[in-house]
Amino acid sequence: MSNSSSSISQFLLLPFADTRELQLLHFCLFLGMYLAALLGNGLIIITIACDHRLHTPMYFFLLNLSVIDLGCISTTVPKSMTNSLWDTRAISYTGCVAQLFFFRILISTEFCLLTVMAYDRYVAICHPLHYGTLLGSRACVHMAAAAWASGFLNAVLHTANTFSLHLCHGNALDLFFCEIPQILKLSCSDAYLREIGLIVVNCFAFGCFMYILVSYVQIFRAVLRIPSQQGWHKAFSTCLPHLAVVSLFLSTGVFAHLKPPSISSLFLDLVVALLYSVVPPAMNPLIYSMRNQELKDAMRKLIAGCF
Repeated sequence: MSNSSSSISQFLLLPFADTRELQLLHFCLFLGMYLAALLGNGLIIITIACDHRLHTPMYFFLLNLSVIDLGCISTTVPKSMTNSLWDTRAISYTGCVAQLFFFRILISTEFCLLTVMAYDRYVAICHPLHYGTLLGSRACVHMAAAAWASGFLNAVLHTANTFSLHLCHGNALDLFFCEIPQILKLSCSDAYLREIGLIVVNCFAFGCFMYILVSYVQIFRAVLRIPSQQGWHKAFSTCLPHLAVVSLFLSTGVFAHLKPPSISSLFLDLVVALLYSVVPPAMNPLIYSMRNQELKDAMRKLIAGCF
């Protein structure tokens, strides 16, 4: 991958504030979100790894999701915090490439993993008698590995294409981390349309979305046929957290990448980026544990054993 604009040795990230006091406030807010994500996801990872009762497909995929969330927020937030603390905007060209590449791996893998988790819920509710056969330990490992491999290939494709473009409009990005839509704004029009076309025709992503949608239609049809309210509650307690995470992740991610330029604004881009890059890693542990009594009990047992 070569630098298509030899004059660019660094990019300038979006500053959250001009005054020192507001820069420190931004640092503290991001630090709080980052620590919440580290604590929540770390607790889920340790709990699932240490409690043999949670060694099931659903929790195996949840463990992978927590690892991804830790990676996502660690790829973007620390650099933004460091820039605010040291009153700078700069990120090196190589650093920007690396940040975009690893963020793409993690975001793409999360999308694939959420699709796999939808399949897990579909089999558990619609075909419970075949659950052990269809989601054995080997099958789960293969599906998780496929999700990571797909994320890697997607990241290579988009990172290589994005940084092969000729950049015509400076080096200032309108976001606090390196992301494809913001870099495309610096490119020439033909190159911009080429990458937008690549995103639009990403049939694999569309296939994942359609599979999640169809899976939940089948799940809700099956749940509505359950005669007891207790059965309804148990089914919804495992499905609603996943559906909430999928809805937030997909709606903000798709909007950020495919929204028309006519409705683009600095504030809107910032809010949307926060909603798909910072908020999910901090909120997902709360969403998944809030209605999951089994996971909450395991966490309490783990915490009690430490004191």
